[in-house]
Amino acid sequence: MKILMLSWEYPPKVIGGLARAVADLSQALVEEGHDVTVVTGDYSECNQLEYVDGVRIHRANQFFPRPMDFIEEVHFMNYHLIQKASELLSQDHFDLIHAHDWLVAPSAKVLKHAFHKPLMATIHATEWGRNGGLHNDLQRHISDMEWWLTYEAYGVIVCSYHMRDELQRIFQVPGDKLHVVPNGVRAQDFIRTHQNLDEWKRSWALPHEDIVLYVGRHVYEKGIDLLLSAAPKILQNRPQTKFIIAGKGPLHDELKKQAWDMGLGEKVLFPGFIDDLERNSLYRLAEVAVFPSRYEPFGIVALEAMAGGAPVVVSDVGGFKETVEHGKNGLSFYSGDANSLADSILRLLSDRELGQYLSDQAYQDLNNKYNWNIIARETVKIYENDLPLMSEQDVSESPYGVESNLLEKEGYLHESSNHGRW
Repeated sequence: MKILMLSWEYPPKVIGGLARAVADLSQALVEEGHDVTVVTGDYSECNQLEYVDGVRIHRANQFFPRPMDFIEEVHFMNYHLIQKASELLSQDHFDLIHAHDWLVAPSAKVLKHAFHKPLMATIHATEWGRNGGLHNDLQRHISDMEWWLTYEAYGVIVCSYHMRDELQRIFQVPGDKLHVVPNGVRAQDFIRTHQNLDEWKRSWALPHEDIVLYVGRHVYEKGIDLLLSAAPKILQNRPQTKFIIAGKGPLHDELKKQAWDMGLGEKVLFPGFIDDLERNSLYRLAEVAVFPSRYEPFGIVALEAMAGGAPVVVSDVGGFKETVEHGKNGLSFYSGDANSLADSILRLLSDRELGQYLSDQAYQDLNNKYNWNIIARETVKIYENDLPLMSEQDVSESPYGVESNLLEKEGYLHESSNHGRW
């Protein structure tokens, strides 16, 4: 199949887990024999056209003219995505368009109707879920854009059953339009580390200190403040513990202040952004990798920690409940409960055999359940079974041409449509 992907971010531009998921899926689809082109936003260190692992990547200028705010930036980006994708669709045949999240909804909708192409969408998270509801006009606008994309798409892929239930609850997406396909991880990407880890560790922690590691965005829904709240109990029982909280985000400075105000001082390190080699090395050194999220549609970070060899502790929310089985391939704690979080971390710090057992089982799960080639094959099955891959006969049978035929197939003209939200 020939697939056109739309995504607002793509490595090395990585804001969250979406970029990595789109890249890994695209690469796996190519490995399975399909042709994948990605149209995405620009990145200063990249050329406008690249070939990475067999994936053709076109980067559109998204910052000209200079936007006045975030929403205008999104719309300007979509103008440029439409221009580039239109050139590609006019020059070559594509079987379908696959759009990732609300930021590319306008371009996905325009391209679908202008070129009469089937549209598939993946919703990686929702604004409602990230914020525990909709509390201002910006959040409501983003939520409407998310709904719009699910409405326009012929099929909607989500990464967990938690997300499937969330989309049915807040957007009333019909069940026959939703497909659950987990994200995955490429374990081989986490093998390379610094050569002398014991020596390299000295730049992060003392030789006798046990590392408790967090890697990810510094935002409220990731629950990093809960990890800081759990730190005093952990240090009381295991004073040789060192906390490393890697990543950046709008709460970065606030979290650093919280740590100092709590008197944690040099026991908590905020290194900011870390590259892949540093990430892999820290996972290999960590006694525990912790992800205390309040909201997590899937939790690919837990899989990355597993691939890096670190035992994981996660909150019992969202997709984490589907990927981390307590006592089998990791430990979970009661979401929002710092005391429960501290107990789970202490259990791993005091029982190295348990940590090794959980890590070994987790690595097996990566190969059996969260392998991107398996995921790519499942995605193609959805393409083949659910998308209206139209032929000339499709057009001739419709009294109003392609557009009416496509509308009927998508459910606009029968009761399973989700347009009842409005």
